[in-house]
Amino acid sequence: MPDSEAYRKGSEMRRKLLGDAYVERANKMTYDDPTTRKFIDVVTETVFGTLWTRSGLDLKTRSLVCVVSDAATGQAPELAIHLRMALRQGWTEDELTEVLLHLSGYVGAPLVREAFLVAKQLFAEVKAGD
Repeated sequence: MPDSEAYRKGSEMRRKLLGDAYVERANKMTYDDPTTRKFIDVVTETVFGTLWTRSGLDLKTRSLVCVVSDAATGQAPELAIHLRMALRQGWTEDELTEVLLHLSGYVGAPLVREAFLVAKQLFAEVKAGD
C-alpha cells in the first residue's frame, strides 16, 4: 500500500493538514505497532489520499465538515484532530466556537459541552506550540 499514488498523495495531505511535527509524534506514539500501522496506512490511502484530495470542496470547508460531524456524534478524540486541522486551514478559535455553539440547538447541550472541553484543551495545546 505505501507504494500507491493514493498513498503518496495521502501522506502529503496528512502532513499538510496536521503538520510534520504532529504526524511524526502520532506515528511514534499511536501508530508504532503493526496493527495500528495497518490502520493508518489504510486511512492515509483512502481518507487522505482519495477523499481529502477530491475537487469540489476546499480544505477549509472539508475540515469544518469534520469538526461538525465529530461534535455531533460525540467523537472527542477525532474532534481534537479535526479542530487542529481546522485551525491550520484558517478557521479561528472564535469561528469554531461559534460553530459549536450553533450545534447546541441541533444536537444538544451535552454533546456540545463535551466538544467545548475538547476544544478548550486543543486550543491551549496549539497556543503552547504543540
